[in-house]
Amino acid sequence: MNPSISINSARFSISTPEQLRSPPLAPASPGLTSYSFNMSSTGQFSTGEIRLSSNPQSQNSKPVTFPKSFVAPPRIALGLNSLDIGNKANARIRAYTSDISKSGFTAHVDSWADTTLYAGGFSYLTLSPAHLEYDCGEFSTSEDHPWTNPHVKTARRIDFSCHFITPPKVIVFFTQLDFKGQMSWRAKTYTSDIDVEGFTIHIDTWADTTLYSATAGWIAYPEDREHVFSGTASTNDIRPWNHPQLTQLKHVNFGNVEFWKYPSIFMAFNELDLNIRANLRLRCYADNISTQGFTWHIDSWADSVLYSAGISYLCVVW
Repeated sequence: MNPSISINSARFSISTPEQLRSPPLAPASPGLTSYSFNMSSTGQFSTGEIRLSSNPQSQNSKPVTFPKSFVAPPRIALGLNSLDIGNKANARIRAYTSDISKSGFTAHVDSWADTTLYAGGFSYLTLSPAHLEYDCGEFSTSEDHPWTNPHVKTARRIDFSCHFITPPKVIVFFTQLDFKGQMSWRAKTYTSDIDVEGFTIHIDTWADTTLYSATAGWIAYPEDREHVFSGTASTNDIRPWNHPQLTQLKHVNFGNVEFWKYPSIFMAFNELDLNIRANLRLRCYADNISTQGFTWHIDSWADSVLYSAGISYLCVVW
């Protein structure tokens, strides 16, 4: 039985058990984490900040303090950017925040029941109260149907808190996943029918995968907003799904979007397809960040089989 939860709102050699569980650290890059005092910002949280992956535990949290307090509690959008989950039980992970105040919040990455969560992490975007042109939110399949009645496809119309003048740009990404064990892990979230009032969000799986539940976060902003660049990318952009490999990367140019300094980058998964025969190991990150572009990475490690994965990203200077 699968307990339910309530949801609101380069390749490398392996020689030790610990290496089997942990990816190499992503290189530090300008713009990956950025704070402007009392301004919106991006950041990351990982269970590796509080424990080793060789010491799995289901509840993982850490207080995060803003460099300077906001005038009011900010809005926080977040999305999963790393996962390392055992394959002997259902794969369950949830990223969320609590205790959001003017001075900080508590970051959480949890699993439940008999899931073994070796590691996990998320990227977050903190929106200052002054940045009202941005909208954000979450949708869970549990709002459409109970986890005990899993669906292959789920869609829901999302209404913006305020209407945009023209159809905005919208990105979506996962914050929570609950897969049945014994079958490969497959899930995808995407949008359709974007207009000034809202959009349709989709959370799908395929083949023999059972997706008990999933939650997707979303961020919307005016399509003519200056100094911001967003999009999606996938391993399918550089290879077919049936040629799995552990590491992949590609450079993205910002085109006509101008940045006068290195942008901050929010990045999270919108799709994954991995074989059940090994642990679910996946991470994404950005490096080579400049005012002209950046390089995205989507990696697995050890004996995991990564058929495909996709990301959504938002690059911004405040």
